[in-house]
Amino acid sequence: MKTIAELVAEDAELHAATAARLMASGVTIYRPDTCVIDAEVQVAPDTVIEPFVQLLGKTSIGSKCLIRSYTVIENCTLGSNVLVRQNCVLSESSVGDGAKIGPFAHLRPESEIGEDAHIGNFVETKKAKVGKGAKASHLTYLGDAEVGEGTNIGAGVITCNYDGVHKHRTHIGKASFVGSDSTLVAPVNIGNGAYVGAGSCITKDVPAGALAVGRSRQTNIEGWVEAKRASREKKV
Repeated sequence: MKTIAELVAEDAELHAATAARLMASGVTIYRPDTCVIDAEVQVAPDTVIEPFVQLLGKTSIGSKCLIRSYTVIENCTLGSNVLVRQNCVLSESSVGDGAKIGPFAHLRPESEIGEDAHIGNFVETKKAKVGKGAKASHLTYLGDAEVGEGTNIGAGVITCNYDGVHKHRTHIGKASFVGSDSTLVAPVNIGNGAYVGAGSCITKDVPAGALAVGRSRQTNIEGWVEAKRASREKKV
């Protein structure tokens, strides 16, 4: 029976052989000794893999991609000219040609990222289809959602897909704009070219070309701070 040390050594040999095979075919792998690349992984020529990357399972990566350090990609399909920035985790998903992912993005299973789309820092997707050229650049959760081509998702947007019992879908049309810090309570549909004002809670469908604002009107109370401070001092 082999020891753990022997099994780990064999595993390292297999990963080294896979890295050597890919480099012989035209893939650049910096510091291959730091990377974990499974035997069934396929990478097209002219792609660059930086140190400390893990490519696992049956992952397939197209040509002229850049996979930056500390990224983990498992059972995914990436097109050509894809940029995956540092510290991303991709699982059971697909990424179209020219898309940009990360840094610190998380593509959970059944995510489909379209051509030239952008999934930015601290964005998480799950069972989400993001159309060509769409952008979710900051601090967003897109779960059980469909985002149309050319749509912009602002910072802090959340699709509220779970009601405690069932999961529901959010549909966002083409060329739409969802303002920062909005919550979209599924099931809900946002039409093509519609706008959602920042800070809105959307619970009803938004027609194409409409502006939806779901927030209370701001109220300023002049002198409130001074009065509150005076009240505290009087109690003391």
